[in-house]
Amino acid sequence: MINYNNLSIPEATAIQEKLRKQLLLITKVENINTIAGADISHNKNTDTIYAGIVILSYPQMVLQSYSLVVTETKFPYVPQYLAFREVPALLEAWKQLPDKPDITVLDGQGITHQRRMGIASHFGIMADCATIGCAKKMLFGTHSPVGEKKYSSSPIYINNDITGYALRTKDNVKPVFISPGHKVSVPDSLNIMKKCVLRHRIPEPTRRAHEIVNKFRLGNLKEGVHFVDIQKSLFD
Repeated sequence: MINYNNLSIPEATAIQEKLRKQLLLITKVENINTIAGADISHNKNTDTIYAGIVILSYPQMVLQSYSLVVTETKFPYVPQYLAFREVPALLEAWKQLPDKPDITVLDGQGITHQRRMGIASHFGIMADCATIGCAKKMLFGTHSPVGEKKYSSSPIYINNDITGYALRTKDNVKPVFISPGHKVSVPDSLNIMKKCVLRHRIPEPTRRAHEIVNKFRLGNLKEGVHFVDIQKSLFD
């Protein structure tokens, strides 16, 4: 397991700069059949991390399986360095999965980050997989106003480069912020995520991950890999 516990912020910054050189913003997946959501939860003022990755069919958004782990971290919550707190636990959940998803969506930034190395980019490089960031707040960059209708979007610019999109997922509701993490292009990150939007503000991969990881933290689910009865989940 990767241990970031004793890193200083300058050391973490150096790691981000090194990983940035490995970023690939070209979509490598030709046919997407499964898409995952990754998220963590924790009790306030504790070092325990509850991490989970859920796998859904794409574009149907039917839950198929999920992987849950509990780990400890000493790396503090610091803006722009979320990955150092959460990625080690998520990698453990990833390793448990017998069948990897085609795309993984993380609750956070991709390349819309001061060093282009948000949690989705960091995880994607470490796991060597295609990732997209889906954040509830914008960390870095600028965008024009987003139309009020569902599926309206506005490009996010950093230094005149389009690095992601603000996406309206419901009429008159605050947008979410989409950006590629690794092995996905900027335009494809938006097109893929639009197909993950159902009835809620948060697209299904990270919404279901958040829901399941919270149940795990509360003791309603057990650690390990779980497979879902597909017929039952159709009515979930």
